[in-house]
Amino acid sequence: MIMTTTTTPAPRAGRREWIGFTVLMLPLLLVSMDVSVLYFAVPFISEELRPTGTQQLWIFDIYGFVLAGLLITMGALGDRIGRRRLLLIGATAFGAASLLAAYADSAATLIAARAALGVGGATLMPSTLALVRNMFHDAKQRGTAIGIWTATLTGGIAIGPVLSGILLEHFWWGSIFLINIPAMVLLLLLAPILVPEFRNPATGRFDLISAALSLGALLPVIYGIKEMARDGLTAPRVLTIVAGLLVGALFLHRQRTRAYPMIDLALFRRRGFAGSLAVNLLAMFALVGFAIFTTQHLQLVLGLSPLRAALWSLVPSLAVGGIAPAAAALAQRVERAYLIAAGFGIAALGFAVLTRVTPESPLWLLLVGASVYAGGLVMVMSLVTELVLGAAPPEQAGVASALTESSSELGGALGMAILGSVGAAVYRREIIDGLPAGLPADAGGEARETLGGALAVAQKLPADLADAVLHAARGAFTDGLHLAAIAAMAAMLLGAVAALVALRGVRPADPTALAAEPTGPAGPSLSSVSR
Repeated sequence: MIMTTTTTPAPRAGRREWIGFTVLMLPLLLVSMDVSVLYFAVPFISEELRPTGTQQLWIFDIYGFVLAGLLITMGALGDRIGRRRLLLIGATAFGAASLLAAYADSAATLIAARAALGVGGATLMPSTLALVRNMFHDAKQRGTAIGIWTATLTGGIAIGPVLSGILLEHFWWGSIFLINIPAMVLLLLLAPILVPEFRNPATGRFDLISAALSLGALLPVIYGIKEMARDGLTAPRVLTIVAGLLVGALFLHRQRTRAYPMIDLALFRRRGFAGSLAVNLLAMFALVGFAIFTTQHLQLVLGLSPLRAALWSLVPSLAVGGIAPAAAALAQRVERAYLIAAGFGIAALGFAVLTRVTPESPLWLLLVGASVYAGGLVMVMSLVTELVLGAAPPEQAGVASALTESSSELGGALGMAILGSVGAAVYRREIIDGLPAGLPADAGGEARETLGGALAVAQKLPADLADAVLHAARGAFTDGLHLAAIAAMAAMLLGAVAALVALRGVRPADPTALAAEPTGPAGPSLSSVSR
């Protein structure tokens, strides 16, 4: 086998690439916003469509489940048919599903539309990140682009509820979906002009069995974890997770035995690849898992309206908006493993601040703690995303992107389950001693379940009893927040150690060197590029 090397510097991206990159941020922003855009619309949807309790849960959850389950499949498909082509297909599907959702006349139709949005989102997210990997060959420029990509992703989740609240002040609930359509039309017009096409010419036929196995592995695991976060540990949910893990084992076996696998398991032998995915999972564990505490504290402890709470929750996102690009620039001078460990240390400091929050604390203390931990974690996520993409050959960027986002989904689900369970357990233990005597049995039971339940009970009680219930419930919730923050701090310290052990000395690879490496049965595999 002939090996070639070159010392030619990687080409730098010009104005065309940066404008094309800006176009790619449109679908990423909208896909991330759709995770949270329904927060304020539920009462309006419930009034018009009359969903059952189960249907309402699926209206919320089906988007994230389908998105998470199809990420790996769509990443691999993009490597085969072309990432720009998949991006355009996804934009068409996302726009059509948005139109269907906006004018849904039944809960079943809205659930189907949200599922279709998940399919479209699963094509868009890995496509945007993979195209960033292929458009920016210079390591410094690529680091900056990935930093902006990370900030856009996290910012979209924060912006979703605010935009939803503003639209619902003036329009009907379907408007929260219609805003997707102009952006998708713009993407369909501009992407063919500004974004180059990339595909892997040595991938073989697309493996439908592997696609089904990946879906059958991820969906039950994430569904089981999220259900445990919502309603606790039960045998059916444990069995659901176990079933997903068994299907995952079959998926891995198939990848090992095929000549052209959906995921080349050799990726995990590349230095820094598996470690970066694990570190990314820990970052999302804390970022997503703790979000419910800050949201509930704003609304249920401080008593802010949903829209005011959403506006204040933007403060951490605005405060850390420039951290990801700054971290990428700093990584040109400082070892990335040290920066990632420092990011985890900063996040741990933010969680330490949150252990000082009480029901009487001023709003600024909560916002400072949330801003500090969010800043540290955004720094971690941007740097590890760059390492994952840098460790993968350019022709496998789609799968590498999908694996990154799958680890994010799994980390977020674990965070909600574990940190949420910690907070709930403390709440239920602490409130028992705090509730006043003389409460009706049914009211006491409802107040012991959740802080929201306690507030609902308090509205039906005389003033003195209501004040006592609220004081006990808010104190118990804050105690739960403290222990969850301590658990998150422990995870951050574990992440710092993992970064130092697994990622020291790892740098994003030179794409020219990657292209020269021998790969699968077809020999050297180079990206095909067409304008």
